[in-house]
Amino acid sequence: MDVEGRLSPETEWAAREAYEAVGPTAQLVVKEVAKAMAFDREEYRERVTGDVVETARDVLFAAELEVRVGSRDEYEAWREGFEGEVSERGSENVDSVAWHVAPFADAAVAATFQAERDAAVGTLRRQAYGEIYKARF
Repeated sequence: MDVEGRLSPETEWAAREAYEAVGPTAQLVVKEVAKAMAFDREEYRERVTGDVVETARDVLFAAELEVRVGSRDEYEAWREGFEGEVSERGSENVDSVAWHVAPFADAAVAATFQAERDAAVGTLRRQAYGEIYKARF
C-alpha cells in the first residue's frame, strides 16, 4: 500500500484551519493565472470573483488530501478494522482501490480502479472534498 498527500485532519477544526491556510495561495494562483491570460484591470474585476478564488482554494485543499492506494485485499483488510462509514465508487471486479479517511468525521471515501492510478487519486480527492469537507467550510 502507498500513501500520497499529507492532509488527514484529526479534527474538524484542523481541517478548517488547513482550508483557511490555502486561501492566500489560492488568491495568488488566480491572480497570476489572470496575468498570464493578459486580463486588464477591468476584465480582472469582472471575471475574477470570490467564487473563482474559492474554487482555487477548494482544489488546492483537495490536492493535499492523504490518499491510500493499494490492492483490493489491502483495502478490504483496512476496511475490516474501520468502524466508520465508507462511500465506495467503482467496480468490485477491479484490482486496485484508492481511499481517503477523515478521522474527525468517522468517514472515508473510496474509488476502485484498474489502471489509471493518477486519475483515480485525483477523482477521489475531489469526491472526498465534496462529500466530507465542503459542507463544513
